[in-house]
Amino acid sequence: MDEVLVAVADPTRRGILLLTRDREVAAGEIAARFPMISRPAVSQHLRVLVHAGLLDVRRDGSRRLYRLRAEGFAEAAGFLDTMWAARLDNLKREAEKEHKG
Repeated sequence: MDEVLVAVADPTRRGILLLTRDREVAAGEIAARFPMISRPAVSQHLRVLVHAGLLDVRRDGSRRLYRLRAEGFAEAAGFLDTMWAARLDNLKREAEKEHKG
């Protein structure tokens, strides 16, 4: 889970995840969407996302195609859901106290 949270903390990586959410995208196309950073930097971001389990990579000839792995978010999403549910339970208890009081 730590690797996932670190990976999504970077805005460029979040942008890459959005690009790859609905379809496979070639590394070159991803790099073209981020002209403000070098291709080696884009490659490093892709490696981080693959290592964190958030992207699948597939070779197609000389190209590498990337696609989001939604299941890679499962553990982090479960943790956040737990935190959110606890906050909602607290809010509900406080609202019920005020309503009764």
